[in-house]
Amino acid sequence: MRTPRIERLRQRALTRTFPFELAWESHLLRMESLRESVREPWHIVRKGRMVRAVLSQLTPAIDDDELIVGKGRLREADADEAARLKAVESFADAQPVVTGQTGHAQLDLESLLTRGARGVQDDIRRRAADLNPANPRDQRKLQFYEAALDALDGLCAWAEAYAIEAEKQASACAAPARMVELLRIAEVCRRVPAYPARTFHEALQSVHFVNAGAMIAEPVGYLVPGRIDRYLLPYYRDDIAAGRLTHDEAQELLNCSWIIISEYVGKGGAVSVMVGGQDSDGRDISGLRNAAESDAATAGKPDRDGRDVTNQITWMALQAVEDVGLSYPSVGIAWHPGTPDDLLDRAIELMAKGTSNPALFNDPVISAGMRRYGVLAADCHEFINSTCVEITPVGASNVYVASPYFNLCGELLALIDEVAAGKASAPSFDEFIALYQQRIQRAIAGAVADQNMCRETRARHGGKPLQSCFTRDCIGRGVDIDEGGARYNWVECSFVGLANLVDGLTNIRRLIYDSGETSFAELKQALDADFACAPDLLGRCRSAFPRYGSDDAAADSLAQGITQFLAAECAKHEIWPGPDPANIPGQAQQRGTHFIPGFFCWVMHEVLGRETGATPDGRRAGFPFADGAGPSQGSERAGPTAAIRSATTWDHTPMLGGLVVNLKFAPDVLSDGAGRAKLRALLETAMELGAFEVQVNCVSRETLLAAQKTPELYRDLLVRIAGYSDYFVNLSPQMQAEILARTEYR
Repeated sequence: MRTPRIERLRQRALTRTFPFELAWESHLLRMESLRESVREPWHIVRKGRMVRAVLSQLTPAIDDDELIVGKGRLREADADEAARLKAVESFADAQPVVTGQTGHAQLDLESLLTRGARGVQDDIRRRAADLNPANPRDQRKLQFYEAALDALDGLCAWAEAYAIEAEKQASACAAPARMVELLRIAEVCRRVPAYPARTFHEALQSVHFVNAGAMIAEPVGYLVPGRIDRYLLPYYRDDIAAGRLTHDEAQELLNCSWIIISEYVGKGGAVSVMVGGQDSDGRDISGLRNAAESDAATAGKPDRDGRDVTNQITWMALQAVEDVGLSYPSVGIAWHPGTPDDLLDRAIELMAKGTSNPALFNDPVISAGMRRYGVLAADCHEFINSTCVEITPVGASNVYVASPYFNLCGELLALIDEVAAGKASAPSFDEFIALYQQRIQRAIAGAVADQNMCRETRARHGGKPLQSCFTRDCIGRGVDIDEGGARYNWVECSFVGLANLVDGLTNIRRLIYDSGETSFAELKQALDADFACAPDLLGRCRSAFPRYGSDDAAADSLAQGITQFLAAECAKHEIWPGPDPANIPGQAQQRGTHFIPGFFCWVMHEVLGRETGATPDGRRAGFPFADGAGPSQGSERAGPTAAIRSATTWDHTPMLGGLVVNLKFAPDVLSDGAGRAKLRALLETAMELGAFEVQVNCVSRETLLAAQKTPELYRDLLVRIAGYSDYFVNLSPQMQAEILARTEYR
């Protein structure tokens, strides 16, 4: 149940989104520290000092009602601070270019919670004591360890600053209940993250400090709470058993830990939580269900690869979806054949309420993909949708996601132009496909070269010692994450517009090669005019032939061929993961790691669609592409089962870069138990057929149109986009149109 505190906090979060232009303080502190250390010969040492300087000097901010703390204070710079910002401008502009993605990961939070920052420092010092400074390999490790120690000192100093601020506010607080809360916050901040967490409150606070601290100070993009029911359960269970905490108090703490994310993550992003799924390493994750309850919930369901992890925290996460009602975090359930019936029923109930959460992720499919790419057996179920639907290994990831996005239809239009102009010859459809594949091959090769360049800049000029402290195996190797110290270092790319490509190729085959109704020159003329000169051709392109999503064998066969080709082509390439353990001349390097495909869009189906002219599937110029692995907007004419069958005719296992199948239902369809039971059967069928991820919107067209007219009345209206949830009223007009154009099943 949403408490008055949570309602006040969420209303504040809805009205006070994070403005990046006010995040000047961390930038100033970073630049001043780097300028101060300019004569230090080891770049990674400078980075460690930078993290310590930022976190030890950030102005703490604790607002009314907060129980979980840690964010930047959003304020204008005063005159002195503005002068300091001016003084570092030229220095900041002269910094080396560092490209490539950061974050999109869950840290090794169990290590944080069980050892604390001081325990990690003890481990580092033990390792450093065994090294020889005269050995060049050891020397590099020692510099990394020095940076890591500094970064952890900064993290602890940040928590201490919050303890002091909480005590200061408590001393001036006239409300006895809030004074007690503030003193409790001070006590928690003095304990964590420096030392192992002992309570549920301490565990939540410690996780928040390390995620927010690394994101603000290094900075790192999108570090997520992730698999909360795998690391929070012991603290909840012990608190309940000892009488230190009631269930309702624990729920409110969890809700607070979710709301504060909106205080330092800007709009339009994504932060993820995933619950449920399987476990294969024998940890005690059985939760508070007794054996009889667990057996009853999973009766008749096979447990092929490990135990179901569903526990009390899983249920609390679903309750938080309803209580918090904000865009952060997006929540997923890792489905497998042993997922409890009552958990699925609760998920369907939330979908029917229009929460846009949770989504279902396919644990068997994704874990098989993890194994395909060499992930250790002990890690293959330890995955997270790192923000939206792209998959990264928990606690061990230096994976780049959506790097880059490919415009599948952009390449198709370029080829049509070449053939129409006589610059390329394609006497048969197979030859046309071969020419298209050559274009994609060149695009992929160029992207791999770019990503390897990004990795090189990170190794030379990057450095994230705080993130490295909680990323396996950076400490063990003595290598920063940006130099390849993580256990897993692949890159995931995303191909946008699959359904538009399939439908466009179907039309080209049928209208040009099979029937001769039109030519490439005529098609190009129509596309260049956005079909204004060819309305009959537009009608034919839109409805003459079965489309992808109608369970048509010919269209689905095209999708199979395209996806198989993309997976095989990506597999030919290697991504530089960095040296192991140090880039020393003559030392063997790690072999290259993977370039992994996906069809994850985020908002890029709208961005790329806006930049792309009309396409042969009948899509008009500037309109968004299809939003993932499912049919294009309005093409699901044969119903949701046909759409799912088409989307699962090809293998999702290699696609760890992520993909979605979006479904949209009218609220009245899911208003009773019978409708919800049908939705559950449909979603389970999709999972059994091998769907990677399925997500549901249950918001009426009338509500969406009303939100367009009076957005101030619908500021918390959430919709699923292409792997993540966002506020409908904050979307661009083009994206709002895309949501409205999706087929609404009734």
